[in-house]
Amino acid sequence: MPKPIVLIAEELSPATLEALGPDFEVRNVDGADRSALLPALAEANAVLIRSATKMDAEAMAAAPKLKVIARAGVGLDNVDIKAATKAGVMVVNAPTSNIISAAELAIGQILALSRHIPDGNASLKQGLWKRSQYTGVELYEKTIGIIGLGRIGTLVAQRLSGFGVTLIGYDPYVTQGRAEQIGVELCDIETLMKRADYITIHIPKTAETTGMISTNEFAMAKPTLRIVNCSRGGIIDETALYEALKSNRIAGAGLDVFVNEPPIGSPLLTLDNILVTPHLGASTDEAQEKAGISVARSVRLALAGDLVPDAVNVAGGEIDASVKPGIGLAEKLGMIIAGLAHTSIVSVEFEARGEIAAHDVTVLKLAALKGLFQTMVTEQVSYVNAPLMADQRGVEVRLTQDSVSDEYRNVTTMKAVLSDGTTVSAGGTVIGPKHQQKLVSINGYDVELAMADNFVVMVYQDRPGIVAVYGKAFAEAGINIAAMTIARQQEGGKALSVVTVDSPVNAEILEKLRIEIDADLMQSIAMTEAY
Repeated sequence: MPKPIVLIAEELSPATLEALGPDFEVRNVDGADRSALLPALAEANAVLIRSATKMDAEAMAAAPKLKVIARAGVGLDNVDIKAATKAGVMVVNAPTSNIISAAELAIGQILALSRHIPDGNASLKQGLWKRSQYTGVELYEKTIGIIGLGRIGTLVAQRLSGFGVTLIGYDPYVTQGRAEQIGVELCDIETLMKRADYITIHIPKTAETTGMISTNEFAMAKPTLRIVNCSRGGIIDETALYEALKSNRIAGAGLDVFVNEPPIGSPLLTLDNILVTPHLGASTDEAQEKAGISVARSVRLALAGDLVPDAVNVAGGEIDASVKPGIGLAEKLGMIIAGLAHTSIVSVEFEARGEIAAHDVTVLKLAALKGLFQTMVTEQVSYVNAPLMADQRGVEVRLTQDSVSDEYRNVTTMKAVLSDGTTVSAGGTVIGPKHQQKLVSINGYDVELAMADNFVVMVYQDRPGIVAVYGKAFAEAGINIAAMTIARQQEGGKALSVVTVDSPVNAEILEKLRIEIDADLMQSIAMTEAY
């Protein structure tokens, strides 16, 4: 088998290649050169990028085999997530790789602003000795406002606490209890602007946060305020900031990020009371190495057909250890439903019963939808676009959970209502330390059979001799029966046989057999290899 092709479009740390391992064919391209990138994407199964490579709809169209885009960093401004989702391409990043580096840079900006470190350094290197000109201020007993108390804001608070400062914070999504744990007094944005001697910003850029610090906010501030932004450009209104600094309405600012990068021609660069750095938040050896290793691991998971829980365009989340073994089972249940459905599907319900019902089982629903559609459509199907395929086809999807499971520790069942009003269903469980997958129900009949690559499902009037009939038919066709189970709901009624065979049974044999035993259902189900 040829190795999957991983395209590296920008310079990454050597640790990235080590984390990928020997199982892939690694190719390199200059991602900023579109004329080189687009042809290189034609055979790529994965592409690793940083910030210079633009993965838009055009790039997606040029990459029919692409399964995952991995951004070795936090921001995804250069990835068209909507186009990737439509194409079934997973988008992953490294959201925690640079949090320490970003937090430390913010503190560095605060200290540099307080003590005029860059200006003092430049002056002395010019042969000047201007000690009095660079008199600074202490952080001790100052009030520092933190806007955004997520992972980076929390790290900043923890590190600043040792300076003997008062920490106040604004974050509408953080509880009072959580803020108290990290030593921060919560307040509204107006109070923060009025009280703070320093402000450091650690929030994402959204429609609501763009320009949130502007003329009105600067009018509330102390003239001694020093404000730092190492998160995203545009959260501070740059025109308002320029006016506030130029008029000495505030004392200083430190920016690592800008609305336009690089900020060529920005009037902010002409001011003496602003400290600027070229987006260095993630520019440490450690952050780059962590980002590369993180996305390399995600690529390995994605190309193995596994779910990457923190992929930005997959409604996943952290997967509990008790839920993980059921992912492969759920996907196979979806394949069985696709094989049982004799007409279009109107709705599907995925039910999780037992101990796993106490956890988030969204991933099992995603896996089941992936299995359902990958044998029904010609497009590439993944955890990413399977829900989109259901929505586009008008298939209603429900997820139910129940802690009660009578026979097994955990049971997952998928049911589908077809356009003619009939229902098909399949249930399974995972048992033992080796997580063996078992098929435990088909269309309401109780069975117990190990999951396999090929099944034949039959429903017929229960009577003697039927096993001999299909056993003889399979033998004459050279098809070996590996295992089988027979179930019925009442004596003299309908019976269901599920037969595991070593190879698929063609339609001609099935039709002949259907007529011979007068079967209500005669279906061969081949479990195609997962994407």
